Amino acid sequence: MLRLVGGVARMSRIGRKPITLPKGVDVSVKGERIVVKGSKGELSTHMMPGVNLKIEGGVINVSRENDEKQTRASHGLIRALVANMVTGVSEGFQKTLELVGVGYRAQMQGNKLVLSLGYSHPVELEAPAGIEIVVENPVKIVVKGIDKQAVGQVSAVIRGYRPPEPYHGKGIRYGGEQIIRKAGKAGARK
Repeated sequence: MLRLVGGVARMSRIGRKPITLPKGVDVSVKGERIVVKGSKGELSTHMMPGVNLKIEGGVINVSRENDEKQTRASHGLIRALVANMVTGVSEGFQKTLELVGVGYRAQMQGNKLVLSLGYSHPVELEAPAGIEIVVENPVKIVVKGIDKQAVGQVSAVIRGYRPPEPYHGKGIRYGGEQIIRKAGKAGARK
């Protein structure tokens, strides 16, 4: 279980952390799948070879069988994936996006997000299954879901339609994201 790094024995810091199960969350291993059920839904992932899950008294411990490079890498990964699934089915995930720019607007039309981003046409995005897109006001979008990876992916796709530019800061940015601004051309003024 321990590996030698610089003469010191170490184990994965992420992989050895126990995962506490909230009330109403059930975790089971079915063959090569880890299934997590909760009040918000159900998620599953593939179990990696050489990694074991032990569920005792509302706590999950992840361990590995050997110290091979691939097994060590999978140890922390599986623990992080299971922890994200537990959080997702009990609380859910959300990401906030802000539109900055004159005339930049967002609205929902049924299940479609329609964005006005200064192009000659509106940009439309249909919400994938398991993802809820909420437009709180015309310049604030919230992406919600139980799958952390899917929430992040949809948010990145929306942001990709008009990433923030460094001169005026216009574009779509994550909530609280700081844009590093550049100075314009200094010799442009006369």
